[in-house]
Amino acid sequence: MKILSQGTVFPSVPGTDRQSCAFPQVAVLPGGRWLSACRACRTKGGKDGQHVLLSVSDDEGRNWSPPESPFTAPELDGRPGQFRALALTALGGEDVLATLYWVDHSDPSLPFFNEETEGLLDSRILLSRSADSGATWNLPARVDTAPFTVPTPITGPVLLLPSGEWICQFELNKTYYDPAPWVHASVLLFSPDEGRTWPRHAVVTRDPLIFYWDQRPQVLRDGSIVDVFWTYDNPNARYLNIHARASQDDGRGWSSLWDTGVPGQPAPVLELGRDGRLAMVYVDRSSAPAIRCRTSPDSGRSWPESTVFTLYESGLAEQTTAKREMADAWSEMGKFSVGLPATAALRNGDMLVVYYAGPSTDHTEVRWMRITDTEE
Repeated sequence: MKILSQGTVFPSVPGTDRQSCAFPQVAVLPGGRWLSACRACRTKGGKDGQHVLLSVSDDEGRNWSPPESPFTAPELDGRPGQFRALALTALGGEDVLATLYWVDHSDPSLPFFNEETEGLLDSRILLSRSADSGATWNLPARVDTAPFTVPTPITGPVLLLPSGEWICQFELNKTYYDPAPWVHASVLLFSPDEGRTWPRHAVVTRDPLIFYWDQRPQVLRDGSIVDVFWTYDNPNARYLNIHARASQDDGRGWSSLWDTGVPGQPAPVLELGRDGRLAMVYVDRSSAPAIRCRTSPDSGRSWPESTVFTLYESGLAEQTTAKREMADAWSEMGKFSVGLPATAALRNGDMLVVYYAGPSTDHTEVRWMRITDTEE
């Protein structure tokens, strides 16, 4: 593999509500426009000025439009909110779908995560659509996630199946003051009518002991789905290797979970060329945090170490430590200053990668890279 070009989408602006730019997403339109989004705030762990940003490039990353915040979080059930994340889906032509993650902001003094109960502030999903490549957007509309009424943080953009169904992806947390044990789950909702109704769902993972966080599903060219997970052993307070499972029938049935042998936090897999190999970009925090990529010759079952390619080496101190409980893990991840890559395929088969990085927790920017696969 080879890095062809790279740059910055969202720079950190010290002393402002764009000092912490993190949690990026990216989409590529058929006409060649690149769209990228991120969450911006004064501090990574805070809510002061929290909003989502959008920028576009029409010259393959050489120039990006000034960051804009085109979405205003509405009141839901009489409560004010903030948007914490924005994911993007190319629907064809100039149509783009925005998946927005709304969080209750009725009491600004409350932290996002309740360390005593392990509950989250109420979280909902809204969709907005653009017919002009992201220049203008309609008013965001709430997704009915029934039968799931607990907080539903999004894990990525809406995906498209060959059948025409849309897939909305999220995970299940607990309500803020619920004292019951947290049983994490990864969920997919399916819509046959472009988001008007969501009659079908699949619980991809649900385990009281092992948390398959941050699911990253991807629909491959043959219509199968491969879902990869940042995996946490809750009783032993330690991260496991990235795990995965697959579906061959539009998410109705799923294979057994398997250990990929890769440490860290993944982006969705991408297909390379025509030979069926998959690529997976991931954050490796086993030592100094780094962004790496591996390829798989067997549909994601194995990821040989000989294929490791490093995209970014931070040179920082290790950002993971020994933990005793979930509160320790949550506090630790809140301090990460390198992370959360997202990927998109370019028209010629190259990969577009976005990730956040910076010298310290609250001073991070969103960067992009164009990667080519030189094995072809």
